Amino acid sequence: MSEHRRKPPQSQGGGRAAARRASQQPTSGRRAAPRNSSAVPGRGRGEEPPYGGRAAARRGGSGGRRRAPAPGGGAGRARRDASAGRKGLVDYPRVGRDGWRRWIPSWRLVAGAVASFAGLILGTVGVALAVVQVPSAQLASKVQKNVYYWSDGKQMVVAGGGNLNRQIVPISQIPLSMQNAVISAENASFYKDWGVDPMGIARAVVKMAQGGETQSGSTITQQFVKNTYLSQEQTLKRKVTELLISVKVGATQDKHDILAGYLNTAYYGRGAYGIQAAARAYYDKDCSDLTPSESAYLAATLNGPNLYDPYGGQGPAATPERNTKRATDRWKWTLDREVEVGHLGAADRDKWVGQGFPQPQKPKPATNRAGQIGYLTDLADNYITAHSTISKGELDKGGYQIYTTFDRNKVNALAKSVEAVRRANLKPDKREVDKFVQFGGASVEPGTGKIVAIYGGENALTHFTNNADYTGVQVGSTFKPFVLAAAMTHGRRNPALGPQQGDGERTLVSPESVYDGDDKLTLRTYNGAVWHDRDGSEWHQKNDGDEDRGLISLRTAMQFSVNTPYIQLGMDVGTDLVREAALSAGLDKEQLASTTPTFSLGTSAPSAIRLAGAYATFADSGRQIDPYSVAKVEKNGKPAYEHVQKTEEAFAPNVANNVTDVLRTVVEAGTGTAAKLGARPVAGKTGTTDGNRSAWFAGYTPQLSTAIGMYRVDPNAKNQEFLSMRGVGGKPTIHGASFPAEIWADYMGAALKGMPVRQFDPPRPIGEKVFGGGASPSPAPAPSASPSASPSETAEPSPTAPPSPSPKPSRTCGLLDARCRAGDHEGTDGGTTAGPGASDGATGGPGGQEGDTGGEPAPPGQTRRQGGGLFG
Repeated sequence: MSEHRRKPPQSQGGGRAAARRASQQPTSGRRAAPRNSSAVPGRGRGEEPPYGGRAAARRGGSGGRRRAPAPGGGAGRARRDASAGRKGLVDYPRVGRDGWRRWIPSWRLVAGAVASFAGLILGTVGVALAVVQVPSAQLASKVQKNVYYWSDGKQMVVAGGGNLNRQIVPISQIPLSMQNAVISAENASFYKDWGVDPMGIARAVVKMAQGGETQSGSTITQQFVKNTYLSQEQTLKRKVTELLISVKVGATQDKHDILAGYLNTAYYGRGAYGIQAAARAYYDKDCSDLTPSESAYLAATLNGPNLYDPYGGQGPAATPERNTKRATDRWKWTLDREVEVGHLGAADRDKWVGQGFPQPQKPKPATNRAGQIGYLTDLADNYITAHSTISKGELDKGGYQIYTTFDRNKVNALAKSVEAVRRANLKPDKREVDKFVQFGGASVEPGTGKIVAIYGGENALTHFTNNADYTGVQVGSTFKPFVLAAAMTHGRRNPALGPQQGDGERTLVSPESVYDGDDKLTLRTYNGAVWHDRDGSEWHQKNDGDEDRGLISLRTAMQFSVNTPYIQLGMDVGTDLVREAALSAGLDKEQLASTTPTFSLGTSAPSAIRLAGAYATFADSGRQIDPYSVAKVEKNGKPAYEHVQKTEEAFAPNVANNVTDVLRTVVEAGTGTAAKLGARPVAGKTGTTDGNRSAWFAGYTPQLSTAIGMYRVDPNAKNQEFLSMRGVGGKPTIHGASFPAEIWADYMGAALKGMPVRQFDPPRPIGEKVFGGGASPSPAPAPSASPSASPSETAEPSPTAPPSPSPKPSRTCGLLDARCRAGDHEGTDGGTTAGPGASDGATGGPGGQEGDTGGEPAPPGQTRRQGGGLFG
């Protein structure tokens, strides 16, 4: 049969044209054949398609004359053939490429994408720049007041938010020295840049992406924009907005106007916004009269006013001493920087440095913050800035409603109790030693952490330090309960084993454990080796009054505040664990001293607030809640902050209840009898530091915990130091059992009036009766008893025996021992027996004669310490 008979009929297109059309049919017919052969019954691989014939089949089934594809290459070539007619505007994935090469974009595609993205960004920026409004310094000068509320919701005071009237001044009235100081210190390229620092923005974005603390705008223009137009939040959205506005401001405003706007809106501290208010707040003069030296200091405050005010700021890191050093260093650096960038001559710099730091005047609080109000609002402000996203600058702009935890009746009662003691006992016009006496106190509610009252000083308008907050005053023996809590929680290390084994094997300690209470006892490590200080010397700890107390229980040592058992107990337990117990109870780690042996005797200086809060942990059976002063903050009717209470178990309930039981002994029949509240159960501890430089009483009932401190310091002295209180109020010495306990009892009686009498949770037996500090099981000392326990059978049988001025070291001090009567020891705070001539009756109540008569009182400023230890 000839080939001509196998040609397609002419009716389908005819001739060679038909053949060409057949050869150009899409390849889908070829690719469909295998699928159809299996999907359509009756069609095999050799079956011809409905066009072409055998010749077409011999040409590959697609109408062409191509050879069969090579092994492995058919699929790729088929894809190329299939997509040959589908190449669009964006060639991605790329046509004509195999495997991973299909996903590599061409240079045209990359260039197009970059151009499109750049166009989008430029368009967005252009629209944003057209829409965004340029800030106004006049708008930024509008400030509001903050409204503070008592815990019952009634208004306390309207204060803050522009305490100093802000006044916008033109650049012509701002001295060139101030302009140069700020430019030199913050933005030396100010007159050359475009108003933004791209590298600074990039650093901020990177730090935020890493989860770190973001940076603010680094140029003066950006700072001006942030101060006048934006919030202080550190977010990417705010940073982008700041960048856009800064670009527009830099392009549309004169540099002198920008600088004037920044200096008129910046926050300098002390409630002062703007250079005119700052000049008045710090130097009581117009800004046009500022000297180059004063300008350099005010420029330094812009770096963080809380840390650069020589009279102190918020928090333990902002003490007057630290702030003065920071301010002096920054002031001098600013002058040096002005010389470096050519804004000040070296000779002028040397002249101003030679005249010394330009000390500003003392802060002047607003007159509506007189009395305790200023301390209360400052404490609330400090809490807000420390626990919320609201900055001090934003808070000072005002407009907030601040709901505090302060109870008006309790605040007034505490102030009344302090002032009553002050008026009755202190005569600064007659006794030089009665000058500069300070009181501080705080009252915290167990179970909630609410700070219900504080006493910050005589008047917030004349005494600027809040004595209820951190002051640096050591608390003495009020620290001993934390040592006992650590001993009952972790136990005493076993002295019979080696250092490694002994540290791992411990014995929980009972309050009835026995230690040597003798004076000048040689301090030892837990395994009995003599402890030596850094100079290689032995440590001989003193008791108050140089008294030997023999073998006594830890309960009795707490009862009469004997030092030697508790410093040795701290060594046996480990001062690191004592520190852990103090932190668990709620003390601030920034207010704790180093863990040398005397750490257990109260070398730390927690605030009255923190001490009251830590004692509240014992009152609430070991549940710890941080003290707080602000319940919520609102602005424009919307929540800005709300307190969230967090409770943690600091100690096992039975540990805390046993500490409470021991502290009840102190009040019932020890150094703290002046703090009794009739039928109400009271637990507390007296504390006095060496040199009689401070005295404390901290105590609690189930409903309220209060700490009262007393000390002397001359606020006007160039070198601040705590002064001896010997002779204050006409008394030989001042102890926690005297004025502090008297104030405590008077205030607590008023604060708890009308409240039901509640009992503490009863303690259960805990730990073992161990013998430490050289004590041995035989002969056994007379055990002490808790307030609710019956007297020991081994106590002295006759409570009316005459007092002995010098008890024998081998004797114990039982609860009914005539030599240990509360009347004899009231006020000694160190276990000192009253000397000859002491008045029994007078020492049993508030204002009684002190018992530290083991010798003549040391003169003011003289230490009665052996080896640096503390008195009770």
